[in-house]
Amino acid sequence: MSLLRIAVPNKGSLSQSASDILRESGYRQRDDAKQLTLTDTENGVEFFYLRPRDIALYVGEGTLDVGITGRDLLKDSGAKAEEVMGLGFGRSRFRFAGPRGVFTDLTQLAGQRIATSYVGIVRSFLEERGIDATVTRLDGAVETSIQLGVADAIADVVETGGTLRQAGLEVFGETILESEGVLITRSGAVPDGFEVFKRRVEGVLVARSYVMMDYDIPTDRVTDAVRLTPGIESPTVAPLHREGWSAVRAMVPRDGAQRLMDELFDIGARGILLTDIHACRL
Repeated sequence: MSLLRIAVPNKGSLSQSASDILRESGYRQRDDAKQLTLTDTENGVEFFYLRPRDIALYVGEGTLDVGITGRDLLKDSGAKAEEVMGLGFGRSRFRFAGPRGVFTDLTQLAGQRIATSYVGIVRSFLEERGIDATVTRLDGAVETSIQLGVADAIADVVETGGTLRQAGLEVFGETILESEGVLITRSGAVPDGFEVFKRRVEGVLVARSYVMMDYDIPTDRVTDAVRLTPGIESPTVAPLHREGWSAVRAMVPRDGAQRLMDELFDIGARGILLTDIHACRL
């Protein structure tokens, strides 16, 4: 049986989070940052640790089957690869920025020089809006390009905006792209073994978003309680040894779980417990 060949970021903001989700999915991961490949024969996969910017190209060419990279890097690459699902980490926003008080609207970019590390994304964005500007690729920090006189505005990843403010810049216009870590495959291709891999990763994502809730409730209030905790398919309800009481177990969203505990307590639930879920299959 051939191994599923998977590209993983070797460094940068996506690297650790990608390895974490793979470990939680039951796959071996490297212990040495200098290690370039790792074979997990037991699980039928082989990992290749590559520059995040190169991953979409390898997957799009069919050299590798699957990859984890940023949505921004995927779209900028122009590779024949497609996003399968978002992974919920490495979130960032891609914005235009310029000197304070100079730009207020995207139309003002017409005829201007824009420096960015993501030429493909920026050119496509501007073309869709009929804005003709000169877009220049600069690798690394682009904030100084305006001060150095090589650009009038920049397009870059914005997290808190602190770096831009230090450079005397401010964001303007609509967001170019909302990015995060994504799982990708070659366009139109479903490699052997991919469905199992995808199902494992999905199980971890669900487990991170949900918790298991257990509680005891008077039997005559079970219907009200189940409305609050319907679970994924349906909650488990079992009679307790104590007459007139039932035990309920259900998966509930992690966000809002504390509020839900308060609501259950108010209708008579007791012994309310939350438990982390490490993995699941739905």
